[in-house]
Amino acid sequence: MKNLKSIRKLSIVLAVFAVTGAASAEEIQGQKAMNIGPATILKAPNVSQAQLTAAGKQGADWLHTNGDYAQTRFYPGAQINAANVKNLRPEFTFQTEVKESMETAPIVVDGIMYFTTAYNHVYAVDAVTGKEYWHYKHKMGIFTTFCCGPNNRGVAIEGGKLFMGTLDARMIALDAKTGKVLWNTEIADPEKGYSETMSPTVVDGKVLIGTNGGEYGIRGFVKAFDANTGKEVWNFYTIPEKGHEGVWAEKDATGRDMHRDIAAEKAQFARNSDFFQTLGGGVWMNPAVDLKTRTIFFVVGNPSPDLFGAERPGDNLYTDSLVAVDLDTGKYKWHSQYIAHDVWDLDAVSPPILLDAKDKNGKMVPAVMHGGKTGHIYVHRRDNGELIRFSEAMIPQENMWALPTATGARMLPGANGGVEWSPMAYNPKLNLAYAMNLHQPMTYHVEAAKYPNGKLWLGGAFKVVEGEEQWGRLAAVDVNTGKMAWKFDTQQPLIGGALATAGDLVFYGEGNGLIRALHAKTGKLLWEYNCGAGANAMPVSYSVKDRQYVAMGCGGNTQLDFKRGNSMVVFALPKK
Repeated sequence: MKNLKSIRKLSIVLAVFAVTGAASAEEIQGQKAMNIGPATILKAPNVSQAQLTAAGKQGADWLHTNGDYAQTRFYPGAQINAANVKNLRPEFTFQTEVKESMETAPIVVDGIMYFTTAYNHVYAVDAVTGKEYWHYKHKMGIFTTFCCGPNNRGVAIEGGKLFMGTLDARMIALDAKTGKVLWNTEIADPEKGYSETMSPTVVDGKVLIGTNGGEYGIRGFVKAFDANTGKEVWNFYTIPEKGHEGVWAEKDATGRDMHRDIAAEKAQFARNSDFFQTLGGGVWMNPAVDLKTRTIFFVVGNPSPDLFGAERPGDNLYTDSLVAVDLDTGKYKWHSQYIAHDVWDLDAVSPPILLDAKDKNGKMVPAVMHGGKTGHIYVHRRDNGELIRFSEAMIPQENMWALPTATGARMLPGANGGVEWSPMAYNPKLNLAYAMNLHQPMTYHVEAAKYPNGKLWLGGAFKVVEGEEQWGRLAAVDVNTGKMAWKFDTQQPLIGGALATAGDLVFYGEGNGLIRALHAKTGKLLWEYNCGAGANAMPVSYSVKDRQYVAMGCGGNTQLDFKRGNSMVVFALPKK
């Protein structure tokens, strides 16, 4: 734990990857071979909008990265449960040819599993036996830029098509039966710092995707593409051309003073307010979709440069915010900002979850919640974004909000979280949200930095404090009170995803290779298995012929330098 390497996101602690075509070929042999297979002819899947809409109410397929449009990561099956999970065993292990960070969530439909690896490989395998059907390798463009590993978090499915964003900032559609490319379109210019690691979301014939690049001076967005043609339908910029200065907020969402020099910021803004094109605001993870109100909800990452706020006076809207826009047009509805003028890189990245929760008067209302790097879970009204409550701090907070200095100022949480990109799970029967947190003490260092034309733009560094303990915490939080019902601490910081099931279980993985199941009501450890590499992907569950399975990718993590691997491990109870 004490030897855990510093995070990879900053110049001193971060490895920045600029991959040329030649380098890609060295990293992945056979880069020019766009398709391998198919070894076996598949029955063509045909996933309807009705199936996607009802995904959370059935226990056969796993049709969305986070389970359903509400993103609860809750599986309604209970064949594997708290009483028998101790008997869970590996059913098969599928080894990919890419030994690198794995953050994917498999999509499972009609007994077929589709999942991705780093560097934009896609595999189609039998979800019961692990037999490979086909394997697609994306031919990367001549230039890619990405901050935190060559990751991909999965495909989306609609009809007979799979959709994937790529590290060279493209969207591709594949034939789910054969792996053949159906269309390929540019999302943004990778030379300006744009890249894609998030999985798309498909709804009503539109493929939704955000962008990475908050460390490179991009202008963030969420875009919708036509699922049949790949043509852009609408674009919502997470950085408005006008109004990005906001209201000059002095306090964060929890009411604490952020120590801003508002007068100095206003004077600088009067000299130059035309920096919206480079203000950052990437969108790391999937939006939640409310079909009843035709609204999508997503969170926006940090401003650029990360730590040097003098270059970007104002609140820097809509960075560090939960945002709601119209599903059909991309028109703005509302936003709620957690941290204005963020100079600590405590951006909003974990995907929001739709639920019903008690408002301030105890009345149940449609709500949306988000787990923050600050270590709080925030619960909002879904209709207007009003913050109903925030949870007690799930991890230590210290010296908030101390401003970065040239020599380094200590403040907790460190820039990795709290809750990183790691998606929470939610059990609606227990009203508990399960959040994977990490504790990593850091100091924040600032230095002046002008826009470097699409290259890494940090304006300083955050550094892990050597010799201090780093650890993780899976916290179960009552969404109606904000109190922790229980907590389970781990030796290493937690990054990846959680999965809750109707069998009173919570599954998650650790960087040491352990995949674990905890009792959803108490946090008691019930089962574990070591897969041999960091279990830092997003677990899913599904059933084929009335038999329940749990799947987890084990490839480690670049950002925290957890042990690399190349396996998708699938578990089930012994056959009777």
